[in-house]
Amino acid sequence: MEYKTNIQYRKEHLKKLLSIIILHENDIITALYKDFKKSEFETVITETSYVISSLKSTIKNIDSWAKPKRVVPSLLNFPSSDYILSEPYGKVLVIAPWNYPFQLALCPLIAAVAAGNKVVVKPSELTPNTSSIIAKIINQIFEKNHVEVIEGGIEMSQQLLSQRWDYIFFTGSVAVGKIVAKAAAEFLTPVTLELGGKNPCIIDENCNVNITAKRIVWGKFLNAGQTCIAPDYLLVHSKIKSKLVLALKEEIILAYGKNPEISADFPRIVNHKNWLRLTSFLENEIIILGGQTNASDNYIAPTLLDESKLDSSVMQDEIFGPILPIISYDNEIEIESIITRYEKPLSLYVFSTNNKWAKEIVNKYSFGGGCINDTIVHFSNHRLPFGGVGHSGIGAYHGKLSFDTFSHKKSIVKKGLWLDLPMRYAPYGTKIKILKKILNWL
Repeated sequence: MEYKTNIQYRKEHLKKLLSIIILHENDIITALYKDFKKSEFETVITETSYVISSLKSTIKNIDSWAKPKRVVPSLLNFPSSDYILSEPYGKVLVIAPWNYPFQLALCPLIAAVAAGNKVVVKPSELTPNTSSIIAKIINQIFEKNHVEVIEGGIEMSQQLLSQRWDYIFFTGSVAVGKIVAKAAAEFLTPVTLELGGKNPCIIDENCNVNITAKRIVWGKFLNAGQTCIAPDYLLVHSKIKSKLVLALKEEIILAYGKNPEISADFPRIVNHKNWLRLTSFLENEIIILGGQTNASDNYIAPTLLDESKLDSSVMQDEIFGPILPIISYDNEIEIESIITRYEKPLSLYVFSTNNKWAKEIVNKYSFGGGCINDTIVHFSNHRLPFGGVGHSGIGAYHGKLSFDTFSHKKSIVKKGLWLDLPMRYAPYGTKIKILKKILNWL
């Protein structure tokens, strides 16, 4: 098991993976277009370039990440040298989702390999073309007893989850995340669960309306809204609601034209089942813009909804599609009453030129991560941990934290032999008085 102990071995295979991905980038782009008409630009910016960047960073830093970390020893253990070893967990299962099927399969895989684990990756069956090319790439580089891609549907996932693993990394829905957590609990297997939630986007009356609209439209309708950190609904101050709605309409048309169905930049819903779920959200809603659908192509236009009721179906669950409810508020009490109706979200966004107020908002509510005056871009910084809290997830990754996620931190104290103080050994007698003086001094 050279991959477990040999850092150079891991690095060489990651370098091969980098070369193969760069070589097959056009094939990856084609696969994602076939799966749900994802544009080349979106594939490069959200899938291939992110994976390539992650590989380069990991290859560059793996030696320092894996190196034993010296820590200051305790005086109680004098003389000693103390350090932390990064040890691979062992057999790791990565279950990837369909919405960013290449990136969200490869990035955890890269980190697990870098940490020295044996890895099994289960890509999503809903994006078969991408799943196929992932398997093709991995099979060119890794032996099956090191990294293996196993394709299949729900039955295969159930079969994999019934086995014993040393670590499970899952990205997907809250409902399936609970199933994964239950399966992991059977063997006390540690998990990372990257889930989701209803991400609020709060727009203050003091904001730059035009930039706010532009950044919301980009973050919400990227990947046709099929993004776990996309704004799920807008909470807009009533004083600027009409201005913002107008600006949102203009930005949608600028981005995708008057007929987004013929835009080369607007993807489709991944399958008909999800299309049916999303179109049901449009029933009994006031549509400000969009609402057009095409069942034969799983198309739903970028859609704005006006003042959706909090007990409506669109406001019950994470939308995960190109539908954006807009709800007005007049005070912070109303903001709080809406946000606290739901479980802790994966992301929260606030737009305001009042920095003090914006900071108060992000400090007040619990959520995975977010932005002030932008959307979803916190994901792009590998120095920031990415993960949820509560129902939106367990654990986090990105950058060095990804390596740490797949590593058990083993504590070691190396005790010197040249001095052996008798204080700790029985019989204790009156040593308790001296011990208390030492402990008080420490």
